Amino acid sequence: MRWEARTQGPLLSLAVAFAVAYSVPIVAPGADTWVHRLCTVTEWAVWAAFAADYLVRLALAPGRWLFVRSHPLDLLAVALPLVQPLRLLRLVSTLLLVGRRARMAPQITLTTYVGGAVVGLMMFGSLAVLRVERDAPGGNIKTLGDAVWWSFTTMTTVGYGDHAPTTGLGRLLAVGLMISGIALLGVVTANIAAWFISRFERDDAEERRQTALLEALTTEVKQLRAEVARLSGTEAGASVPGQAAAPSSSPRS
Repeated sequence: MRWEARTQGPLLSLAVAFAVAYSVPIVAPGADTWVHRLCTVTEWAVWAAFAADYLVRLALAPGRWLFVRSHPLDLLAVALPLVQPLRLLRLVSTLLLVGRRARMAPQITLTTYVGGAVVGLMMFGSLAVLRVERDAPGGNIKTLGDAVWWSFTTMTTVGYGDHAPTTGLGRLLAVGLMISGIALLGVVTANIAAWFISRFERDDAEERRQTALLEALTTEVKQLRAEVARLSGTEAGASVPGQAAAPSSSPRS
């Protein structure tokens, strides 16, 4: 736990560096060779840092086999880029590792995490499909604007059809983006519904409290009226004998 707390910030900073390194070659394909080479080295360095973090946590875990079984996505994210040296695999693995780290951060609430996940998926989905489809024969996603529009309509399951991937890898990206978008938008919808329900419950509780106070006040007023009426009746009953005794004293005088 101390290791994870100390490495939380540096690893998230490395994730930002990975985002920049992944984006530059796609947004600026005509950049110098050394820029592309630096971006590739940065991507592999970030993945290596997350892999080293996994190995250290595995070494520090009391039960290593239990740690492996309870963190399957971490193991998959570390091993995935070793299968084939594709930049897309490094992207997927880094997103998985960053997502887990972001969920663990105590300062990141669920709303912030979901919002960041939506923006991150849209951004990386746009960049990934642009890289795959830009040079594909017959492809219609040629610019970053087209890719962002396609990513937005895909995540929201609108699917206008004006832009669509034509390659197998691009369609695989579309499937992943649709599933992720449905899941994240479902969480957003659930949070909004939970907020409204909690607000209505607070309003109902406040209304019930005010009603109970009003009923208690009404009961107290009735009791005070009854007490006043009782005291008034007692005073009236006490004054009648005194008035009756006055005529009986005049004959004696």
